[in-house]
Amino acid sequence: MQKDDDLDTRFWEAFDKASNMTESSLPPDVMLRIYAYYKQATTGDVQLRQFQTFGVRDGFKMNAWMQVKHLTPDEAKERYIELINSVIK
Repeated sequence: MQKDDDLDTRFWEAFDKASNMTESSLPPDVMLRIYAYYKQATTGDVQLRQFQTFGVRDGFKMNAWMQVKHLTPDEAKERYIELINSVIK
């Protein structure tokens, strides 16, 4: 198995773990970091046009994503995995 394949496997395993969490189980700042790492890993840099409506919640999400735009998709995957594994035992 190639390193990229292993990273993708670990990323999707972490995604499955995260998908089984309830939103109320984590603080909002942690949820925003999870969201930002996921979006950077799967979509790349944030574009304003990706936010069709712009409410307060969207503003927080966009800001969180913009804060990680310096990460490559692979770096974002690694941070996502680390964060999920640190909050889910």
